[in-house]
Amino acid sequence: MDGLRLALGALATWRVTHLLAEEDGPFDAVVRTRARLGDGQLGQLADCFYCLSIWVAAPVAGAVAPRRREAPLAWLALSGAACLLERLTDRTEGATDVLWEETQSRRDEHRAADAREPARAETPRRAAAAR
Repeated sequence: MDGLRLALGALATWRVTHLLAEEDGPFDAVVRTRARLGDGQLGQLADCFYCLSIWVAAPVAGAVAPRRREAPLAWLALSGAACLLERLTDRTEGATDVLWEETQSRRDEHRAADAREPARAETPRRAAAAR
């Protein structure tokens, strides 16, 4: 795969996904379409940047991958790159701290495992995770 094609595909995937999930679009067409989709599965898909990037990346992967056997890898790489770009451009507070939200039970499991380990020096990341 050519690096330039992959980079352009990643930017295109991010742009289209961002338009569909976050923006109003020309003449509010995109926001009206999302509103019509409602709270069902398609509506939830259209509201989730990360979910939507997988589906937007699929046709882009076909254009980026020079051979068919490389398309699945390109598909995942394009979606992953779009997700990373979204994290880098997200301006909400704490957006780049974690890539996903842990459930309370998982946080409790981590705390219990940490309590069994020998004491280690406190790092800023560990301090943030403990909060």
